[in-house]
Amino acid sequence: MSAGCVLVTGGAGFVGSHSVVELVAAGYSVVAMDNLVNASMESMKRVEAITGQKIPSYQVDLLDKAALQDLFKKHKFTSVIHFAGLKAVGESCELPLLYYKTNVGGTINLLEVMKENNIKNLIFSSSATVYGTPQYLPLDEKHPIGGCTNPYGKTKYFIEEILRDLSKSDPTWNIILLRYFNPVGAHKSGTIGEDPQGPPNNLMPYIAQTAVGKRKELSVYGTDYDTPDGTGVRDYIHVVDLALGHVAALRRLNTECGCKLYNLGTGNGLSVLDMVKAFEKASGKSVPYKECPRRAGDVASCYADAALAEKELGWKATRGLDEMCEDLWKWQSQNPNGFKS
Repeated sequence: MSAGCVLVTGGAGFVGSHSVVELVAAGYSVVAMDNLVNASMESMKRVEAITGQKIPSYQVDLLDKAALQDLFKKHKFTSVIHFAGLKAVGESCELPLLYYKTNVGGTINLLEVMKENNIKNLIFSSSATVYGTPQYLPLDEKHPIGGCTNPYGKTKYFIEEILRDLSKSDPTWNIILLRYFNPVGAHKSGTIGEDPQGPPNNLMPYIAQTAVGKRKELSVYGTDYDTPDGTGVRDYIHVVDLALGHVAALRRLNTECGCKLYNLGTGNGLSVLDMVKAFEKASGKSVPYKECPRRAGDVASCYADAALAEKELGWKATRGLDEMCEDLWKWQSQNPNGFKS
């Protein structure tokens, strides 16, 4: 007997595809949808190979409300995990309207169609960017939010606010907001992982592509921060740990939880140079880098207090830095061109 049918928006993406694997393992039946702007259906084929199960997957854009309504007619969903959205900080500063339309507009369409079908269980993929510049560390869920330094972060903040208002207006909704820190690594098999289209916006894929010879060198933005080695400190979490956080959150949704909020991180801050050294060790390759000025909108340090997720969801990140780097290297070395390899 299935534990329920979950619609996963953005299911072909990095966090989405790993979450589909863990949801299937936990006994859920899963339907994936993705507009494939920043993903490939090849990832779903590989998810099927990993899980040994056929997973219905649709190329649907959240801005196409009619297609979304058709999808809800085809399947009897019990809950939705909402990953779909644009996520490049720099691009959001250049194309704010695209980000607001896609992320906020797409979410409103999704919520309206859920409401029409009386499906009121939702997990939303939010981000630590909603905290803005940290006023204290580690960041717990009580830290003020909304001082976002870029439009991408603001879309996550606005969607959180919309979901809180929705929950207040109708207490029969069960909504969990998960604020991610920095997802890295890949599935143990090395067959699915992060596959950025064009130059990566995140540190670890850039390091991995430099190690595999796709990029000449890594740019380290800012070496004069008030951190142990002068480079930015972040909380990196293995993508499989993050995926398991969604499985734990889904169990919590079934308890009529109202609107809840959890950080998903490790609680450990690691610098850019820590990550470079660990990756060199895991890959046996050198990662040449050049020092560059700070980027606008970057903060010196940002890491989580994830105690609440442990207490209420029974979830804790267990995979360490070596494993993150080894799994990422396996994916990158087996798939130097991502899903096109």
